[in-house]
Amino acid sequence: MRGRIIKRKGSNNYTIVLQLGLDPSSGKRKQQWITASPSKREAEKQMAKLIHELDTGTFTRPNKKTLAEYLNEWIDSVRGNLSPRTAEGYVTIIKRIIPALGAVPITQLKPEALQKYYSDSLVNGRLNKFGGLNPLTVRHHHALLHRALKNAVEWGLIMRNPADMAHPPKPRPTDISIMNEGEIQEFLEAAKQTPYFHLFHTILFTGLRRSEVLALRWSDVDLLLCQLSVSRSIHRLRNRTFIFRQPKSAKGRRTVALSPAATQILKEYRDKTAMERLIEGKPLKETDLVFSTMDGSPLRPNTISRAWSDLAKKCGISASRLHSARHSHASIMLKAGIHPRIVQERLGHSTIAVTLDTYSHISPGLQEAAARRFDDALQLGHNKLVESDVLK
Repeated sequence: MRGRIIKRKGSNNYTIVLQLGLDPSSGKRKQQWITASPSKREAEKQMAKLIHELDTGTFTRPNKKTLAEYLNEWIDSVRGNLSPRTAEGYVTIIKRIIPALGAVPITQLKPEALQKYYSDSLVNGRLNKFGGLNPLTVRHHHALLHRALKNAVEWGLIMRNPADMAHPPKPRPTDISIMNEGEIQEFLEAAKQTPYFHLFHTILFTGLRRSEVLALRWSDVDLLLCQLSVSRSIHRLRNRTFIFRQPKSAKGRRTVALSPAATQILKEYRDKTAMERLIEGKPLKETDLVFSTMDGSPLRPNTISRAWSDLAKKCGISASRLHSARHSHASIMLKAGIHPRIVQERLGHSTIAVTLDTYSHISPGLQEAAARRFDDALQLGHNKLVESDVLK
């Protein structure tokens, strides 16, 4: 028999005893005892359903593991497949999920509970200018829950992934601020009075991410061919150590051409740095970081962002985030008529769609210029037809 129903003494409910086969390690028969309905008829229906699940391989053994217990065990099991930076982010998200949902057994976690958590987080989360967690942050929470619960299904702990039927909020359009040409000139002039002029100039003239420019070595910079190679990024962990990572996509590993102005600035900076190192008795090596502290150690990313923000505010520039340099670089190139494919390659976007979706709405005049070019092209074709008729 695959199962039987018994009435235990002192209990109003029936109990289903399922036969799960032999334990391969001990050779003993495995059983699963499950409390059923007080109605024998309902208990028989439940047993038939469970036996069907056994036959189809969809049966999961009941467990009382809470979501908090599971998530803490899950992150430990997958940590080896994550980068240290990603693992830190996952731990932070788990700590925010546990107070709201951690006490719920994973077998009883419902889509509506996840949906309520997403809604509550938007209103009652860590406050920002919108009054709660940013929708994009809530989507990150959903992504983690979906991945963790998918593993729970694969491991036989739950039958279905409740996150499949929960819907995170749609992200709000990103508010992108850029610097115009005049503001860039003003900003760079003011930056000459800071230790970060060459760094800020390089970011503005290449569009590199902060993590990419801070990871550059002199061996990545070719001042003869006027180009630099992006092959890694740098990140600072909570324990204050630095790690270098490979690009997330093949498009992230790229060669970026340097303009004459950017090349000249880097030449001057290399000569200056080489002289300073020579005076200290530490000759500059090709493996040294391009931008570093006096002893050659990496610069703190947050320190660079703060320096940029403080200087921008001092200049009265609204685009006060360091990432605005990347946006400004892309926007100016697009307005200058550079093909979006080239801009995509310089920025290291995975697809051209990312570039177009991000910057098409912040470059006024692009649509009008395209319409004029289309008109000009048709007019040119018309003129050629007229000339051909005249020659005939």
